[in-house]
Amino acid sequence: MGKLKSVCRLLRVNWQTMAGFQILYKLLSYMLFTPLFRGIFQWIMKATGYEYLTIDNIVPFLLNPVTIIMLMVLLLIMTAYTMVDIGAVVYLLDQSFQGIKVNLAQMFCFAVVNAMKVFRGKNIILAFVVLFLIPFLNIGAASCYVGSISVPEFILDYMKNSAPLMILSAVVLVILGRLLLRWLYAFHYFTLEGCDYAQARKKSAQMSRGNRRKDLIVLLGTQLLLSVLFICAVLAGIFVAVLPGRIFSGTGLISIIPASVVWVFLAVAFHIMWAFATPVSYACISLMYYGHKKERQEEIVHVKAPCPVRRKMSRNVIRIAAGVFLTVSVACCSYYLYGVCHHKFSIQIEYVRTMEVTAHRGASARCPENTMAAFKEAARLGADWIELDVRQCGDGQIVVVHDANLKRVAGVDKNIREMDYGEISRLDAGSYFAPEFAGERIPSLSGVIDFAKKKGIQLNIELKPSGHEQNFEQCVVDLIRAENFEENCVVTSISYETLERVKAYDQDIQTVYVMSLAYGDITKLAAADHFSIEASSISREMVADIHYAGKRVYAWTPNTQESISRMIELGVDNIVTDDVTLAKECIYISRTSDVVTEYVKWLQSI
Repeated sequence: MGKLKSVCRLLRVNWQTMAGFQILYKLLSYMLFTPLFRGIFQWIMKATGYEYLTIDNIVPFLLNPVTIIMLMVLLLIMTAYTMVDIGAVVYLLDQSFQGIKVNLAQMFCFAVVNAMKVFRGKNIILAFVVLFLIPFLNIGAASCYVGSISVPEFILDYMKNSAPLMILSAVVLVILGRLLLRWLYAFHYFTLEGCDYAQARKKSAQMSRGNRRKDLIVLLGTQLLLSVLFICAVLAGIFVAVLPGRIFSGTGLISIIPASVVWVFLAVAFHIMWAFATPVSYACISLMYYGHKKERQEEIVHVKAPCPVRRKMSRNVIRIAAGVFLTVSVACCSYYLYGVCHHKFSIQIEYVRTMEVTAHRGASARCPENTMAAFKEAARLGADWIELDVRQCGDGQIVVVHDANLKRVAGVDKNIREMDYGEISRLDAGSYFAPEFAGERIPSLSGVIDFAKKKGIQLNIELKPSGHEQNFEQCVVDLIRAENFEENCVVTSISYETLERVKAYDQDIQTVYVMSLAYGDITKLAAADHFSIEASSISREMVADIHYAGKRVYAWTPNTQESISRMIELGVDNIVTDDVTLAKECIYISRTSDVVTEYVKWLQSI
């Protein structure tokens, strides 16, 4: 608590300037620099001849010399822009430590000059630290501009199922954590003493030696305490908002007001927390920096603004900033209207779409994947669709199994293509999951279709080609036709060439392109009627573009309440998940988190 009070005292000296800078920085990020960076990246794609990026073409795109050079430049620009935020905060805290009042123009002027040092050769490693190291560890010391970097959920799920990868991830995390603690004060040396970043790292390592454990405890403790205070403030605010509704419970209109106030309060509180995450973290680091300086009897070097900026000039800077913001706003509105006129954006109110839930490989969280037990459980849980994987065995039959080799699910180290269906159908595909599923078999696609027809459930049939099949796509399509199941299924694949062969054989079969990476105008992929995209790659703009083209968005594989709720907010059409029950609950419950919901209900019941 004492450390948090010291942080608050340090922030209080120039809190108005800090607030003004954070607001301006966030507005510039949202209104100008984010669209600018996105535009530069799209220009790189256009210059290299790519209209869209998928897992199939990302490697040649990244290896293109033009891409390499331009991405390096873009990363340096992003680093410099992020350093404006970090440098401004460190500078302002240094002035506050001396009790000196600083205006917005002085703060901004110093931050820009300091950020330009990023382009010096010795400081290139700053790109790694600013854009990857700090956001990856996510301890609250990251600029908001890079703090949203996250690892895709399908990679996390894959890592969780691999003990070696989990061990490797833990080792990498420890190494990065040690680097962060070694370099914790490097930004202060870089900003306040004018060192290049190599010197700043060395000085930081010397200062932190013997103090790293204590520094980590103080930093995490401050963040934890701040989070607790934030939660308490939010709950208290909700109490104040709900109280009028309780008092005026007899009036229907008044009872609506508290719910609206709760939403507004939560939004405001979140944005305040978001805006001040970096200042609070660096205030804590600054106090430890000055404390260690005194302990080591080192001279504390303070800096001044590059030039004295008078209050009148500060006001002129604010006016210029307001003019720039207004100009950008008008330009953005004009661009949007231009896009509407040229059908780049849609202002139509979409018809209400029924969001459906697909059981990934059946109810694979409760039963062995791709088995009848998993499919029956998925139907019992109320799944709208079942996703399953199909391969062609040696005699040409189509079987439902994910892996090309049967070692994982059946304990037999043989490839599917090396066995006929008679052999495969006798294997135990359930014991690996749990003893009670012993004797569960690998089903045929025709058997699963018969089951789906009886249960009135639709199938997402993913083709898994190995390159050794004979007329694989035709066999699957012929089977679907023979069962008269065309209207109740989609044929999907991670291989776009596979979908092209499906469409060449039968144009009427609905196809879905499964993508772990998607960027750009993917609607130009003519062989895909719809798109199944890894959840972390999906954006609101992407969903709008796909819907405008008359196609659907399948999101795979969100398995947490947070990720599923995000897909709901983005308006995807189908959620492909391992947890059908959770997805169903998330679709029908309030958007408010369970804790807040129960708290509001409890307050209303008093």
